[in-house]
Amino acid sequence: MSEHTVKFVGTGEVITVSDKETILSRCIEEGIAQEYSCRVGMCLACSAEVVEGDVVQPAARGLTEQERESYALTCMARPASDLQLDRGKYPPSIETETETDEPAAADD
Repeated sequence: MSEHTVKFVGTGEVITVSDKETILSRCIEEGIAQEYSCRVGMCLACSAEVVEGDVVQPAARGLTEQERESYALTCMARPASDLQLDRGKYPPSIETETETDEPAAADD
């Protein structure tokens, strides 16, 4: 079992996370206010941009393959190295979903 340092950009918060646990579970244990909702890798509420380092998150179904390189779903992501994460940063696909989910304007 390896442990890695996870630093959160702009907050000064730093935690140590084992490669056997998720970043979110450690945040909850440490009392760090990390947003989350579904805890199964679908809702993207716990999204964070990976500024530096690598994560393993095979069950992060809410992200595209390309997004998995730049974003972590903290409910699924396990550190593969020391990390710097910018919480509250959402992948481009969430913007696309929001735009397509809006109802069309009715013509009078």
